[in-house]
Amino acid sequence: MQQEAARRKNEGGWRHAFVAFVYSWRGLRAAWRHEVAFRQEGIVFLLAVPAAWLLGRSPAERALLVAVTLAVLVVELLNSAIEAVCDLVHPDAHPLVGRAKDLGSAAVLLSIACAALVWGGVLWMRVFD
Repeated sequence: MQQEAARRKNEGGWRHAFVAFVYSWRGLRAAWRHEVAFRQEGIVFLLAVPAAWLLGRSPAERALLVAVTLAVLVVELLNSAIEAVCDLVHPDAHPLVGRAKDLGSAAVLLSIACAALVWGGVLWMRVFD
């Protein structure tokens, strides 16, 4: 039974791509529904896309602005996944669970700092060039 499931998991093709998309969509919906930080960062992303179009002077610059903002969402999803697994495995307070959650939060903070630096640099060039 496990061999059959493993074989099907490794099958390629459009069916696999569709099933993977469905799982991904469920994950995005769950993040939006259950994670306040993801909703906040998602709203920032939705505002950042048109702002990137207005501020960016080239397609590459626009893509960079959108990409660093999207990266914040990606890191937030990974952080939320880490937190969910930690809560499942060890629901009580534990130093290693706390460390794992803090490390995930630090990753989100660094991704936000990176996005802020890129956006700040583009705004600086736009204002002072």
